[in-house]
Amino acid sequence: MTERPDWRQSRRKRFEVAAIAAVGYRLAAVLGRTFRWQVEGREHLEAIERGGRPPIMVFWHGRILPATVFFRDRGIVVITSENFDGEWIARIIQRFGYGTARGSTSRGAVKALVQLKRDMAAGRAAGFTLDGPRGPAMRAQPGAIWLAKATGNPILPFHIEASSYWTARSWDRTQVPRPFSRVVLCIGEPLFVAADADEAGIEQARLALEGLLETLSRRALELAGERR
Repeated sequence: MTERPDWRQSRRKRFEVAAIAAVGYRLAAVLGRTFRWQVEGREHLEAIERGGRPPIMVFWHGRILPATVFFRDRGIVVITSENFDGEWIARIIQRFGYGTARGSTSRGAVKALVQLKRDMAAGRAAGFTLDGPRGPAMRAQPGAIWLAKATGNPILPFHIEASSYWTARSWDRTQVPRPFSRVVLCIGEPLFVAADADEAGIEQARLALEGLLETLSRRALELAGERR
C-alpha cells in the first residue's frame, strides 16, 4: 500500500494550517470574551491546586471550544493529533496558553502519554477529551485512567452547557455557545486511581468517570435552563 504523503511537504497545506489557526484563534477569542460564566464546583479545582498535585482534567469532546476559553493561560497540556487538523488545532490552543503532546488514541498514543507524564512531574496539569478524537461520543477512553495510575495525580471531571448555542453536524455534536450566552461550568469531585490497579480496576474507574460526567451533564443542563 502506498503511504499517504505528509501534509507538511505541501506549501499550500502549510499555508492553510497557518491561515486556519490565525483566523480560528481570533474568532474563538472574540466569541469567548462575550460569554457570561456560571461556575459550580470551583472548590474542587481550588482544593487540588492547594494540594500541589496538578489535575488530569477530563470532559467530553463536544465541549472543546468553551473549555479552551475558560481554562486558558494555565499551561495545561493536551494531546493533539499529528495530522493536518491536529496541527491547526494545536496552533490555536497554544495561542490560548496550552501545551501540546502530539499523538492520538490511534497513533502515537504511547509517546504522547509519556510526554504528559513528564509534564505532570514538572507541575503541569493535563487535559483529556475522554471520548476523543473519534468517539463514540460520551464513551470514556482509558487514556486518562492510565495517566492517573502512572502519576498518582487526581482526575478532575467537568461539563459545560450553554443557555444558547449552535450545534455542529459532527460525531460529537460540538457545541458552540452563541455570543453573550450564559455558559455553565460544573466541576466534579476528583477521582484517584491506585498505582496497582489491574484491568478490572481500570475499567471500574472508566465507568465511574462516565457516571460522574453524566451527573455533571444533568446538573449543567438544569442550571443552563431554556436554550436557543
